[in-house]
Amino acid sequence: MVLNSRANAILLHADDNIVIALQDLQKGDSAAPADASLKEPVLRGHKIARHAISKGSFVTRYGQIIGQATTDIDAGSHVHTHNLGMGEHTQDYCHAEASVDLAPASEHRTFQGFVRPSGKVGTRNYIGILTSVNCSGSVARFIAEAAAKAGFLDDYPNIDGIVPIVHGTGCGMSAKDEGYATLFRTLSGYGRHPNFGAILLIGLGCEVMQVADLVGRDALQPGANFRYMTIQQSGGTRRTVDVGLKELQELANSANRAERSPASVSEITVGMQCGGSDGYSGITANPALGIASDLLVRHGGTTILSETSEIYGAEHLLTRRAVSVDVGEKLIERVRWWEAYTARNGGEMDNNPSPGNKRGGLTTILEKSLGAAAKGGSAPLTEVYKFAEMIDKKGFVFMDSPGFDPCSVTGQVASGANLIVFTTGRGSVSGYQPTPCIKLATNSEMYGRMSEDMDINCGDVVTEGVGLEDKGMEIFNAMVRVASGEKTKSEELGFGGVEFVPWQIGAVM
Repeated sequence: MVLNSRANAILLHADDNIVIALQDLQKGDSAAPADASLKEPVLRGHKIARHAISKGSFVTRYGQIIGQATTDIDAGSHVHTHNLGMGEHTQDYCHAEASVDLAPASEHRTFQGFVRPSGKVGTRNYIGILTSVNCSGSVARFIAEAAAKAGFLDDYPNIDGIVPIVHGTGCGMSAKDEGYATLFRTLSGYGRHPNFGAILLIGLGCEVMQVADLVGRDALQPGANFRYMTIQQSGGTRRTVDVGLKELQELANSANRAERSPASVSEITVGMQCGGSDGYSGITANPALGIASDLLVRHGGTTILSETSEIYGAEHLLTRRAVSVDVGEKLIERVRWWEAYTARNGGEMDNNPSPGNKRGGLTTILEKSLGAAAKGGSAPLTEVYKFAEMIDKKGFVFMDSPGFDPCSVTGQVASGANLIVFTTGRGSVSGYQPTPCIKLATNSEMYGRMSEDMDINCGDVVTEGVGLEDKGMEIFNAMVRVASGEKTKSEELGFGGVEFVPWQIGAVM
């Protein structure tokens, strides 16, 4: 793909029968390399028929099928929801056995991180107040608010903050099903996360997700950096707040001893997300992030691609990069699970793109997925994990999750992501304490409008002709700086208080 900043449209692959508008165009404008001038106005990021496309024919982008024409389409016509549908969706799940090309030792880089006793390395040093159930959420926040009001952290310069991790579940559920296991993994993952220098776990006492089970079954043992309590046993709200503040004092004394020190960038684990996507996502930010992902993997680090419902239609490209047939089949098993999951809940896999995605030029889930998968670069697929399952292998991996961004990121953080990189074309705003989030804008117009929320503009790949390799290196360097303590825009704005969203599977009873 070669971009010319003076062109009106771009051809992404020689076999494509559509081109992408690089600016808002009017009827009669040239859309070269399309064969004809425009038959109608077309917005930036939207598709234009390169040639005449007959009804029932496949429409291709990135050299891959994104749907079928639902009517005859003239050359130079706008291609979108009015004339493009999913059609039949079948894939050839070919498997390959790929290997990772690591950088030589002379190229290894370091960052300034918090090395934990477990050997994991944090990019931040927070104290977490983790809740087992929604019923203890307000008390967790009362403790955090009381600590802030008292200037609690004034004497602890090495602690980044106190984070209450509250949610809407933990009871009214089966203690034996998939939903329970998923929540258990999520809470356990946060309890062990290297971006927490200390954890205070609070429950109500009578919930299904018992504090005793979290502590005993998952080895979250009390000590200098971990305490737990229940509101019922402590004697109610006020007494729990009082006891909680005392526990925080001791936890802070321990957590404050942590200091940043050099660590290999191989200890960086990046959760990759895209939300509020547009027609530029698969042209600028996503492939640039893919290059940064490959760079981190080459240095021994780990990157996580997720959002299973948003790689649907591109999964065959990932199986071809699997390190083994077994890994490829794990991914397909997750896709099949999602097909059954959506069917039994009255949904469908093509319920995406969202209205905002469609306004940005995306039409089918196949088209969105092909652009989203570009975040994964070209490195081999090392392993496939369930939601919030602890990641124990280096390299490029996949973690199963919904496409709902806060939920997907919650799973990635629980799995061990100590950094998030999030691409957006429409302008997503969010942050994910305890893990910093770098926002990448796909287009320069949105970056200019929302520069207080966006960390890096990838729109200059189109507007200024910046090379994707150069942009990928810029993102990689930003990863290292943020992992070393540089604040992101979402951190400066104070995001992270409401974005903990565990995936709720199963009946609420």
